[in-house]
Amino acid sequence: MRILLFLTCLLLGACKSTEQGISVYSFTNSEIEAALSNQLPKFKEQIKLMGLPVEFAVNDLSVNIGPEKRDVIVLGADSSAVVNAFALKYPVRLKLQIEGSPFYDSEKKAVFLRNVKLLDTHVDTAGFKGNLSLLDDQAMQVINGFLAVNPVYKLNTSDPKIALLSKLPLDLQVVQGEIRLVPAM
Repeated sequence: MRILLFLTCLLLGACKSTEQGISVYSFTNSEIEAALSNQLPKFKEQIKLMGLPVEFAVNDLSVNIGPEKRDVIVLGADSSAVVNAFALKYPVRLKLQIEGSPFYDSEKKAVFLRNVKLLDTHVDTAGFKGNLSLLDDQAMQVINGFLAVNPVYKLNTSDPKIALLSKLPLDLQVVQGEIRLVPAM
């Protein structure tokens, strides 16, 4: 009985109240941007695009949680690449916008994106500016490969309160500008 009372007090102390009830844990656009920015070095790798070696780097990232009151996250990326072809290097600037449905993986204590789709691409390279649909499939393969193993947000389970809360069954709620993890009912 004392353990149950202690856990209840600890849980209530860790929760934060919102206008829609109790939210166990929440995070915002800027917190996801910061988490993804920490993962960008993993994304800077040698890839192949249309069979050519490419040095790829993400320069800037934007996050929009719940736009138009939809249960999605929209990620925007401004990236640069250098395509190596025929002993020459061609600089390319690529802007992508993708959207995906967030879900909470209770085993990994992290939020991932699924049903990811490409909303917009813009390519700027010597002599060409515009959309290049030839890159869409390959860009999505790279993005989906990255998002399949890298969450958009991971709970900090080194915090004792978060570690305890992460042991509860949690549901994910998307509201404009924020994701909330709440007790599953």
